[in-house]
Amino acid sequence: MRKEDCFYLGKIVSKHSFRGEVLVKLDTDEPEIYENMESVFVSLGNNLVPFFIEQCRLHKSSLLRLRFEEINDEAGADSIMGAQLYLPLSMLPKLSGNKFYYHEVIGFNLQDEVHGPIGTITGINDHASQALFEAEKEGRQLLVPINDDIITRVDRKNRTIHVKTPEGLVALYLGDSL
Repeated sequence: MRKEDCFYLGKIVSKHSFRGEVLVKLDTDEPEIYENMESVFVSLGNNLVPFFIEQCRLHKSSLLRLRFEEINDEAGADSIMGAQLYLPLSMLPKLSGNKFYYHEVIGFNLQDEVHGPIGTITGINDHASQALFEAEKEGRQLLVPINDDIITRVDRKNRTIHVKTPEGLVALYLGDSL
């Protein structure tokens, strides 16, 4: 399995018991949907290695407590500490309406209510306090905040996200090319 065919589920953050159990910090708003998994891919080096789960349950609501079949002591848990977990993209719940996964909208066009086409989404910057669409138009980069007040419609069929950007934002980036 390749990372490109998977989504990031979370990261092993600590050991939980002397029997090799680990705690995973999940990257999701709905941790309960991952409570009954049978296996995951663990990133070890440059490889995704399948690990089968013996026991899986939520721990303090945002952590997942896992016991892998292959790991039964602290030394085994230490060997995967800090590893990232992945699942196949096919396991992502389908979204509709104006909800979307970040990886899903790469390549979509941004259509502004006032300015028309303002660029193609090349990435998502979610490292700041506000997630941003990174778009490009005619060699210029444009950053548009991702929030419900700005996104008016997600058109999956036509691969377009309709936005109503704050006044002056588009001109700041694209200036005279409008």
